[in-house]
Amino acid sequence: MKSYEVNFDGLVGPTHNYGGLSYGNVASQSNSQQSSNPKEAALQGLAKMKALMDMGFQQGVLAPQERPDVAALRRLGFAGSDAQVIQQAAKEAMPLLVASCSASSMWVANAATVSPSADTADGRVHFTAANLNCKYHRSIEHPTTSRVLGAMFANQQHFAHHAALPAVAQFGDEGAANHTRFCRAYGEAGVEFFVFGRSAFDTRYPAPQKYPARQTLEASQAVARLHGLREEGVVYAQQNPSVIDQGVFHNDVIAVGNGEVLFYHEDAFLQTDKMLAELSSKLAKVGGKFQSVCVPRSAVTVDDAVRSYLFNSQLLSRPDGSMLLIVPEECRSNERVWHYLQGLTGAGGVIREVKVFDLKQSMQNGGGPACLRLRVALNETELAAVNPGVIMTAPLYDSLTQWVERHYRDRMTENDLADPQLLLECRAALDELTQILKLGAVYPFQIN
Repeated sequence: MKSYEVNFDGLVGPTHNYGGLSYGNVASQSNSQQSSNPKEAALQGLAKMKALMDMGFQQGVLAPQERPDVAALRRLGFAGSDAQVIQQAAKEAMPLLVASCSASSMWVANAATVSPSADTADGRVHFTAANLNCKYHRSIEHPTTSRVLGAMFANQQHFAHHAALPAVAQFGDEGAANHTRFCRAYGEAGVEFFVFGRSAFDTRYPAPQKYPARQTLEASQAVARLHGLREEGVVYAQQNPSVIDQGVFHNDVIAVGNGEVLFYHEDAFLQTDKMLAELSSKLAKVGGKFQSVCVPRSAVTVDDAVRSYLFNSQLLSRPDGSMLLIVPEECRSNERVWHYLQGLTGAGGVIREVKVFDLKQSMQNGGGPACLRLRVALNETELAAVNPGVIMTAPLYDSLTQWVERHYRDRMTENDLADPQLLLECRAALDELTQILKLGAVYPFQIN
């Protein structure tokens, strides 16, 4: 039976703005309060989806969230009609309104952790929505994320869904941004690689000093238990605390893996040699041959990696066994990074080609190509059981492009977020989107 890695990209929401909400994310903070372009952001994301589909990769789409989140503002004490809640929040607590308007759900690498059926005890694909409790604006996402994923992967014979972990610091979970899977083939048993920034209970593990470590060891272990993963099919690794303090807020900013290959920066992990040996040993036991591609700090500094998002790239398998690296335009703009990539593809290794995409609107808010996609390994039967409305096709691309053109503004500032009309525009757009994607009622305004 054939198997695939399907990339489900997040569709950028109508309220895309530069609120500077993500402490520890250098790009998010440095572009705070600049004017954004939601229409351009959504079209840039759709162009990447279409391009990968045209290259022969399986591609899907994941819907954005309802914003502003008026219900969240009500839970914080703002009252009255929807318009009054928005106006009161704008007057009394603008940062809370900005947080309630965040379009950060576009970065669906944080939506959930996914384990394929070949790895799990019950032979189903398992999803655990990430609680994202480190940042308020992201912590309000998981209820809708769970409903959307449930509507996309609804067949209980093939798919299992778990609620987010307890929303407390000890179980901070940021989803697939700190999770990679290695395997010989997507439909075969593999090794799931969980990267954490700190331990909540074990003081033997160091922690960063400047920026928060968003993923805990305990959260990763809990997800592995929920998914029914075997101990011999899991490796836990600690992210280097010093790189977190340099702006590497998720592992996917400093490393990316696919198939049998890990592409990583020299400074990404603690106890790197031990971790590589464990990955190699465990992958060998399921028939795989682990390969690592280390980028030395002498060629690319951590600062270069953070500014260019070299590692927040998509590493995709070609039919001939070689791999393609999808990088943002910022990699070409960084002389050292681009020089390294030219040498990498010319060296005859497994990574043979680099393709560059303009994702400036997402990049300025701190998310590159890898942030924008949730990877789901599926066999043919499972792929056939996915809601067909969310699988990218040429007609769906055309429909979504026209939908964006109809509903999205081409400029968004903080003042625009205070406009009650924005909520009505967002709801009208999402109501139509659920019909296009055949999701049913997944948003609070559709349910309540």
